[in-house]
Amino acid sequence: MALVKEFKEFALKGSVIDLAIGVIIGAAFGKIVTSFVDDILMPILGVLLGRHDFSDYFVTLSGGHYDTLAQAKAAGAATLNYGVFVNTLIAFFIVAFAIFLAVKRVNAWKRKPQVETPTMRDCPECLSPILRKASRCKFCSATVPVMA
Repeated sequence: MALVKEFKEFALKGSVIDLAIGVIIGAAFGKIVTSFVDDILMPILGVLLGRHDFSDYFVTLSGGHYDTLAQAKAAGAATLNYGVFVNTLIAFFIVAFAIFLAVKRVNAWKRKPQVETPTMRDCPECLSPILRKASRCKFCSATVPVMA
């Protein structure tokens, strides 16, 4: 019973819930990027390269000739699907770049620690440490200019 209570406390912490929300949003974002790469970007690249579908770039390992990857899979042929791999790589780099931009923005939002003004300074005569607002050195009795 103590284990269940401990797990409940762990699961209800804010950071775990934030992580779960991040994973869900990340999965949805990944689907959007995959759709963008497969349905928008790669067809444009396919047209530029003279073929209709870049994901149909493959090498048959078991011999034979197939016009599309779907035909090769239907025939049960072993294939090396480098077009699909390139699609996946492009999707990964888009997601990685988007995450980089998001982390960079979040880090910029974090408050920078304020630099505290020093409370002490050195006496110009004897170089002993004195309070910043002091008008006279307590070690050598020299008069020093008051600093704000």
